[in-house]
Amino acid sequence: MIQKFVATLLFVLILFSCTEEKVPERFYPRNDHHAYWNSLKQANLLTTALGKEWMLAAEKPFDQQIQIKLPYQEAFVLSELKPEAIGYRFDVKRGQKILVDIDLITKDTAKVFVDLFRIENDSLKEFKQVASADSTLDLGFEPRKNASYLLRLQPELLRGGHFKITIENVPTLAFPVLGKDKRAIQSVFGDPRDGGKREHHGVDIFAKRHTPILAPIKAEVRFVGTRGLGGKVVWLYDRERGNNLYFAHLEEQKVKKYQIVNPGDTIGTVGNTGNARYTPPHLHFGIYRNGPIDPYAFIVPEYNRPSIFVPDTVNLGKEILLADQLILKTQMNERSTNLDTLEQGESIAIKAINHNYIRVTDKKGQTGFIDKRVLSKF
Repeated sequence: MIQKFVATLLFVLILFSCTEEKVPERFYPRNDHHAYWNSLKQANLLTTALGKEWMLAAEKPFDQQIQIKLPYQEAFVLSELKPEAIGYRFDVKRGQKILVDIDLITKDTAKVFVDLFRIENDSLKEFKQVASADSTLDLGFEPRKNASYLLRLQPELLRGGHFKITIENVPTLAFPVLGKDKRAIQSVFGDPRDGGKREHHGVDIFAKRHTPILAPIKAEVRFVGTRGLGGKVVWLYDRERGNNLYFAHLEEQKVKKYQIVNPGDTIGTVGNTGNARYTPPHLHFGIYRNGPIDPYAFIVPEYNRPSIFVPDTVNLGKEILLADQLILKTQMNERSTNLDTLEQGESIAIKAINHNYIRVTDKKGQTGFIDKRVLSKF
């Protein structure tokens, strides 16, 4: 157990190996959790029953993760009496930016350790710490490849409270055609071209001729001119991410080489120059970095943002007696496996509430999910 703490929390070494994520400096991985563990050790608290429970709780999220789909919101409770920790597991696509915000609902001064781990090898349970929340309990990062992550939250010993967490995945780039969205994309990355001889290395966004094409990020203009299949093209360089952005088939080019453009600046207009002369006007948008990258996730939200979530503080943390038999699910999905059948008269503790589900713990210590509508029966 101690070896896992040391292996996962040697943040100085990790700092120089986080090449697979773009992490702002204020969210660089820190060793606060391990430092606190060490303080408990120095105070001889880790040999107590409570100290041992705290260590076991810290390990639990690595083995028992709550699988979520982004964007996600829930209100949850962490006990002040029994050491607890939560681990949220989620998948992220390259091109997305992840924003984590944790609010303390109850007025407390609990110190909460919030650390993000990339899942290196699921079957071997290998995790690499890549970020830590700052003092405001916010965290943000961008992956440089599709990956799975674990977000662990654990308060100090004998501290807890009621919290609200929001985890969002948003595109890192703005949509590059004025007034358009994903509905204007009619050809995607990988579509066959020239009878299957080559693949499409971008997305085609259709719009009326002369529709403004917008810079999706602050960038440097690297090329303005006419090139073969692309016709009138503009190349931008995103210095922050090291990506080259390609805009083709333009009607007009409105920038000059070496110019710095800001998000929303007009860099050209939609046309059908180059090999698009026999097709309706559209923008071919591509991203390159050591080869072509699918740009779809960079400019299109994966899901609609959830409706405003008002935490249910009345029922959160309560223990209730079941008036009827109840099926406990393993995941937040009606098609997921049944974890257990809870009988009438059994008690369950409400640990978290989101838009549709309640996370509960039964008398056996099992954690599962029930439909939120069940609360109306009690």
